[in-house]
Amino acid sequence: MLDGRGRERMTSRINPAFWFVAPALSVIVIFFVVPVAASLLLSLTDFDVYAVASRANLRFVGAGNYLRLTHEPLFWVAFKNTLYFVLVAGPLSVGVSLAAAVLLSAKLVRFQSVFRTLFFLPVVTTLVAVAVVWRYVYHPRFGLLNYALSLLAIGPIDWLGDPHWAMPAIILMAVWKNFGFNMVIFVAGLQSIPDRLYEAADIDGAYRWAQFRYVTLPMLAPTFLFVAIITMIGYFQLFAEPYVMTQGGPAHSTLSIVLLMYQEGFRWWNMGHAAAVAFVLFAVILVLTLVTMRLRVREPVASGVVPR
Repeated sequence: MLDGRGRERMTSRINPAFWFVAPALSVIVIFFVVPVAASLLLSLTDFDVYAVASRANLRFVGAGNYLRLTHEPLFWVAFKNTLYFVLVAGPLSVGVSLAAAVLLSAKLVRFQSVFRTLFFLPVVTTLVAVAVVWRYVYHPRFGLLNYALSLLAIGPIDWLGDPHWAMPAIILMAVWKNFGFNMVIFVAGLQSIPDRLYEAADIDGAYRWAQFRYVTLPMLAPTFLFVAIITMIGYFQLFAEPYVMTQGGPAHSTLSIVLLMYQEGFRWWNMGHAAAVAFVLFAVILVLTLVTMRLRVREPVASGVVPR
């Protein structure tokens, strides 16, 4: 056993910074690491409503839940819907965010702070309130969108009741609600680009499009990487929009992986199966994030001649 001097010497060898971060690390371990580890163990069991009544009904199934997912058609439907949402809504959201940031960063635009606030309002607005408004917008008879289409001699569309249009309708609402967050990040990235690069390009005779292509986009490469990763991670966790708007319907056309996990865990009480779905989603996001980081563009060198 250590005497008083031994404990004092051991304490002195500990970096003092540890005592400053120890409270935060303790909170992370208690409320993040421990639940994640418990969920991983849960995914290796058949924990369900019967196991809640008696622990004798709890069985260890190993990788059985994961193997079951490979043969479950509903999981692949949810995975396809989620992938469709990410591949369509992700680039669309990034493109709209970049366009809005470029427009709001133009020197000719007045009241820039006012417009940035207005564009950011949907991000901080409660999703339930947004969903109620958009449900009226998508109403097949009295909706504003169908009224606009009627002015173009186009018949009404059942946006949330037609399997072909339900996911595009959710994509449109999600892009409108979330693009303001990425817009603020792009605005910060645009403000970090030195003015001398644009002045040099202007002296070389480069037009606005050439300046945007050969100066703005390369200098925004790190910002693009960050925005792409957080957008992909956020959109793979699609849940609130289909849960509030369609409940995963019609005909499972808006069922996402997280919504399937919620239904399995909290509607049918198949907690082991739901935990397996969660870790499969985690693995997919992790792999795609690592691939995106490997394919990142190197930071450009601010030299050379900009093509006209």
